[in-house]
Amino acid sequence: MGGIDTLLQWLAGHPRIAAMAFGLLAALGFPPIHAWPLALIGVAGFVWLVWQAKTWKRAFSLGWLFGVAHFTLANNWIATAFTYQAEMPAVLGWVAVPLLSLYLAVYPALAALGAHLIARKAGLGVFGVALAGCWTISEWLRSWVFTGYAWDPLGLMLLGPWDRPGIAAALPWLGTYALSALSVLIAIALGTLLARKRVLAMLVLAAVLAGAMYFPAPKGEEGTIAFTLVQPDLRQEELNDQSKFEEQFARIALLSVNRSEAEPRLVLWPESGVPDYLQDGYPLRYYKGVTPRDDPAFARRRIGRAIGDDSLLLTGAVDLEFEGEKLVGARNAVTAIDSEGRIVGEGYDKAHLVPYGEYLALRWLLEPLGATRLVAGNIDFLPGPGPRTLELGDWGKAGIQICYEIVFSGQVVDPDMRPDYLFNPSNDGWFGSFGPPQHLAQARLRAIEEGLPVLRSTTTGISAVIDARGVVRSHIGMHRRDRIDGTVPPARAPTAFSRLGNWLPLGWALILIAVSLVATRRKGS
Repeated sequence: MGGIDTLLQWLAGHPRIAAMAFGLLAALGFPPIHAWPLALIGVAGFVWLVWQAKTWKRAFSLGWLFGVAHFTLANNWIATAFTYQAEMPAVLGWVAVPLLSLYLAVYPALAALGAHLIARKAGLGVFGVALAGCWTISEWLRSWVFTGYAWDPLGLMLLGPWDRPGIAAALPWLGTYALSALSVLIAIALGTLLARKRVLAMLVLAAVLAGAMYFPAPKGEEGTIAFTLVQPDLRQEELNDQSKFEEQFARIALLSVNRSEAEPRLVLWPESGVPDYLQDGYPLRYYKGVTPRDDPAFARRRIGRAIGDDSLLLTGAVDLEFEGEKLVGARNAVTAIDSEGRIVGEGYDKAHLVPYGEYLALRWLLEPLGATRLVAGNIDFLPGPGPRTLELGDWGKAGIQICYEIVFSGQVVDPDMRPDYLFNPSNDGWFGSFGPPQHLAQARLRAIEEGLPVLRSTTTGISAVIDARGVVRSHIGMHRRDRIDGTVPPARAPTAFSRLGNWLPLGWALILIAVSLVATRRKGS
């Protein structure tokens, strides 16, 4: 154990380097690496390091350095997005990621500052409890301040392999942000046992954690709503090439053929799955070269023929917004179309838009400087009203979350009408190799905490059917052209989280902070 003491002494003497090293280790807990034991070491080391801080400024700065390294590695996939636009040098992606991390790092810094102010005079264990509570609040803040960026909550490391929920099975009673607190508590428990050289107790706890992470899930129940989920493998570099629109449609239509014509079914296409404008009433010039025969009714009818009789399609589409003849914006939408080519219901408009992807934030300032969106087009998308459930008759009640909307805990279900399942169409083609598995993992978190199955249809993968326990029933890997046929897994009874939303993890945060305050006061008295 002398080597550990020497290492701790060195780290204490080089706290800035240690903070960044621990941030990198903590990021290794996320997919596709998912080295959660190393991540727990990183979190434990970070708690210990901040506990050593003598001043609030040092605590804040160490939290910030931890966050810069942590988010730079976890969000490295964002750099890939810059390779799919022509207006700015692709190398700017490797500048944008650390620049974004400079802001995101404020939230771990605030958590470290809060723990320092609450429990700076307490022991390491009590300090860890305070930091767990503050971390919960900081992640909740990160999910909505400046429109929010909730990607990769710390608790994601506690999600098990695809066929089992792992420790994340506790989500219905915790919520995602309190699961992050649990990861801090587990890490500090392991670190404390190691520091006190209680090797046997540490090994027992590690064995219990491994068992919980890999404990197999029981066989899931089958549902009654038949579906066909399509992944057409529409590569990002050709997605907006008008010369390829017809070939793209032929590809997705061929994958959607009804192989059991006697069975009504739901057909699921991804975001960006239809190049055509499907709504009527636009000026004719907007249909030309995009919608076949310049006729949206024809486009809808051929979609109806593609899915076949007694089928209903949910597909990603783009709707346009006009003021008179002037185009003022677009909507990233999901539209329901029946086998006759009729639009069913009002559809869904994406509410949580991606800054610099679907709109250029601070356009008045950045556009003169040469900044553009990272996807094709110079018209900003407009946000929809928020979570909505579509009543689809024989095909049940569908909650819709487009692309990265699914990562926002507590913001994915219409509180006035609980759906039977969540449909998450996405275009992950510009997410690189790290982004898609992280995206899928966060969809699994939503399934567990809400008690609802999630069906993901993506352009290039990873498409998947996730049951209400977070188990991936079936999937299509990246860059494959394929389909999944089956029945929608049944929903579970409403969970505590589905009833209380983020009041639940915030309540846990307040309990942890209160416990640490009481323990600190008792030690001081």
